[in-house]
Amino acid sequence: MKIVIVGAGRVGAVLAEAYDTDGHNVTVLDLSTRAFDRLPAEFRGSAIRGDGTDEDTLRRAGAADADVFLALTEGDNRNIMAAQLATEKLGIRKVVAKINDPVRAAAYAELGIATLCRTTMQADAVSAFLGLGALGLPGVIPPTGSHDGGQDHAPLVATIEAGQAGREA
Repeated sequence: MKIVIVGAGRVGAVLAEAYDTDGHNVTVLDLSTRAFDRLPAEFRGSAIRGDGTDEDTLRRAGAADADVFLALTEGDNRNIMAAQLATEKLGIRKVVAKINDPVRAAAYAELGIATLCRTTMQADAVSAFLGLGALGLPGVIPPTGSHDGGQDHAPLVATIEAGQAGREA
């Protein structure tokens, strides 16, 4: 299976190593060459310095024929942009974007992109560890809708921004 990972941070590097060890064809992209130091010396995949939100960079990295695309940088906006490119421009069917904000993670899933939300995963794990029971919060939210690039998403964006403003107050 061909797997493209944008972001060679802790999560991206761990997954890249695991998938490479399992024999998959793995390509990792990151803006920082130093990020590739997290990959083991035995890594047989490709490590490419580049912007995962740039369509030309993704195409040059061979992402157009990937089976799986994971956007795992530290930035929610970068991850959703990369995931949208992978889905809409490159036609990759299995795409996951790491989104730290639970409200945004749910909203993007409604727009057709599977999201990984470590905030809800950690809250659920802590509660379970404390013996207070799992909260039942989803760690990975499967896509529940589809994204139409021409559709007006202003009401959804306003809802997301209002939710963020409420948490910051």
